[in-house]
Amino acid sequence: MSSAASQLLRLALIQLKVTSDKVSNVQKACRLIKEAVSEKGANLVCLPECFNSPYGTQYFAEYAEPIPGDTTQALSEAAKESSCFLVGGSIPERDEATGKLYNTTCVYNPSGSIIGKFRKLHLFDIDIPGKIRFIESEVLSAGDSLCSFELPVGGKPFKVGVGICYDLRFAALAQLYADHGCGLVLYPGAFNMTTGPLHWELLQRARAADNQIFVGTCSPARDESATYVAWGHSTVVSPWARVLDSLDHSEGTLLVDLDPADIHSVRDSIPITKQKRTDLYSTATLK
Repeated sequence: MSSAASQLLRLALIQLKVTSDKVSNVQKACRLIKEAVSEKGANLVCLPECFNSPYGTQYFAEYAEPIPGDTTQALSEAAKESSCFLVGGSIPERDEATGKLYNTTCVYNPSGSIIGKFRKLHLFDIDIPGKIRFIESEVLSAGDSLCSFELPVGGKPFKVGVGICYDLRFAALAQLYADHGCGLVLYPGAFNMTTGPLHWELLQRARAADNQIFVGTCSPARDESATYVAWGHSTVVSPWARVLDSLDHSEGTLLVDLDPADIHSVRDSIPITKQKRTDLYSTATLK
């Protein structure tokens, strides 16, 4: 790797077409992780929301598994074999102690160890008359903690925060991650054919502009025959709120090089982090 390239973070977003075959979904995800690293040089790989299961309240209990479990073990092995950092999309998780179900992301380091676990904080409960009604809270419980991790970029630690789908709508969460030093927030997510065209790109650019950070979203590929049809369009946005690149709705891997220097550039030019009126308002982690 050249000296210039070593200063960048190569991010791979895997827009996987999810089927009803859990084993097949996981096997394909692991294969695409390895390809993203071995063939495309990714340092950090992200999978989509509910990548091992169809997305729907009627599926979560059937596909749920404990953590650690079969899916997380497979991802651990893929991360270790590829020697990459991995944000493992999300899976329906069953807490063995309580029996509760969660929409959960695990983060893996190049040794295959789980270094972070994030349960979706804001459950997707919406009702748009004549368009879509989806109530995650009928089945799932909400998480109660943030998740961030560090990886080396150019010999320096670079911090990444994690959210899931509907969490993207809550500006305070991204601000907290930025306040805690995150230069990138990744959101495995599955917006739909109503909210996707309206808000998917808009919200990513807003979170990036608000906090002068990179934002990445990783969607499942669109399947018109599914009970829930995902919008697709996995995307990476710069700290200047420019769309660096995005996919269409088909299965594929998006590869983008991120330069942490871009964060400093925009913050030097438009220094909102130094201009906040903390005498009048603040955002704080309460737990």
